Amino acid sequence: MSNIIEITDFNAPELDIYARYTEVQLLSRHYPEKGLFIAESPLVIERALNAGCVPISCLVEKKHLATQARSIIERVGDIPIYTAEFDILTELTGYPLTRGMLCAMRRPILPSVEEICKKARRIAVLENVMNPTNVGAIMRSAAALNIDAVLLTPACSNPLYRRAIRVSMGTVFQIPWTFIGDEATDQPAVDMELLKNLGFKTVSMALEDDSVSIDNEALMQEDRLAIILGSEGYGLSQETIKASDYTVLIPMSHGVDSLNVAAASAVAFWQLGNR
Repeated sequence: MSNIIEITDFNAPELDIYARYTEVQLLSRHYPEKGLFIAESPLVIERALNAGCVPISCLVEKKHLATQARSIIERVGDIPIYTAEFDILTELTGYPLTRGMLCAMRRPILPSVEEICKKARRIAVLENVMNPTNVGAIMRSAAALNIDAVLLTPACSNPLYRRAIRVSMGTVFQIPWTFIGDEATDQPAVDMELLKNLGFKTVSMALEDDSVSIDNEALMQEDRLAIILGSEGYGLSQETIKASDYTVLIPMSHGVDSLNVAAASAVAFWQLGNR
């Protein structure tokens, strides 16, 4: 195949995407139409392609060209397929390419909040969750446990950061998500008025004096719920908590006061998901 290109020059500009661009450069906030992301592993790349994401090039360990990467290569058409032996790719990317394949893709245009919430009964809302590992894990739990959509405040880590995509196992391409709030104003709290106008009862996951248990009967009867999770260090803002219809906790034992936000999300989604 004429589009398979063996790497001989590490400094080739075509490889900057994989070897030298930072996540901020890939994101290209000021020119979103030029934004890119990196999908890793045939499984994740396939899920991105199924979601309509547009590939621009691939980086493949040579031994995988005719095996696990073959179906993807056949599917992406005549885009450049860069390849080399494992040791060379490790030197190029700075870490072992354990899944054998990377694909650079154009970032999709995100839908509006109203669009993805129109038919949703259960949504997750992330307020300032800044660790991409946590964002990826929450997206995976949301997809697995009957959450219809995910909203993120602008300060959250982007779900299309490479680590978030990898931790999510590509479920960031299977569940609808978008940002809520105005990035230009750096609004830290969730737009609670918008959620309520969309018909959701709001649930803040927080340890407050008036918090109810996650298995509260009234909570379980609500038709539409927005489950709001806060940042790793500080939790939810008081502004968000005070504006919520419910403040909810997960009962703990052995003197433990809380769970990591990703673990808490899985418990909350299992109990409150759209089953």
